[in-house]
Amino acid sequence: MILYEYPFNERIRTYLRLQQLFSRLGQLMPRESAIDHHFALITLFEILEVAARPELKSDVLKDLDRQKQVMNGYRGNPAISEQALDLIVDQLEQNFEALNALSGKIGSSLGDSDFLNSLKSRVVIPGGTCEFDLPAYHAWQHMDVAKRQADLHQWSACFVPISKSIQMLLKMLRDSGSAQKVMATAGQLQQNLPQGRTFQLLRLRIDPALGLVPEISCNRLLVVIRLMQQQTDGRLVSSSEDTAFEMTLCA
Repeated sequence: MILYEYPFNERIRTYLRLQQLFSRLGQLMPRESAIDHHFALITLFEILEVAARPELKSDVLKDLDRQKQVMNGYRGNPAISEQALDLIVDQLEQNFEALNALSGKIGSSLGDSDFLNSLKSRVVIPGGTCEFDLPAYHAWQHMDVAKRQADLHQWSACFVPISKSIQMLLKMLRDSGSAQKVMATAGQLQQNLPQGRTFQLLRLRIDPALGLVPEISCNRLLVVIRLMQQQTDGRLVSSSEDTAFEMTLCA
């Protein structure tokens, strides 16, 4: 099944983008080739760009604190393990303290590196990182694998607290939803959302054998999903078939 996720607000949209970037960075850094480390650095710059939003740190801290209050509200419930609850609350507190301890904007420490600054200004130019443009970067790419990996770990260390925090918040958000089987009649599903609940994320799973791509539109009152058939030339045309798939709404 192919999983599609659609955020209901800009805050969750930013969290999903950062999670995707952190996942890519985590896959590229352990590899050994210089080209993989080149794209790891480009990913690092993308993270820096997204994480530079001034409200990001405060949003994550507020979400961590809110989740802690929600978890503590379950204390005394006989259906919930106090030991499991303590573990989650401890993780929330650790992530809160680690992120709160960072001074300034997330990733601001990287601005002190002349090497990274010169590279960052050139990667946006097609072919702008050739050896005649950046001889120091060309030399770095020929360094020992362990040295390059150590540098990447050092440069990315400032993002560890935000990465762990977002990972935990998104996991808790995803776990809050219950999957349901739904039917798109003639290729379209329109579903009113219950009032009094604020949903933040929609998750959709569909069989890849169907060759369908969902176009999703959501707001606090309504979910609209159109299933599109992908043609051999890449064009998308509306499907007219009744199609079942799995949908989860997470609050």
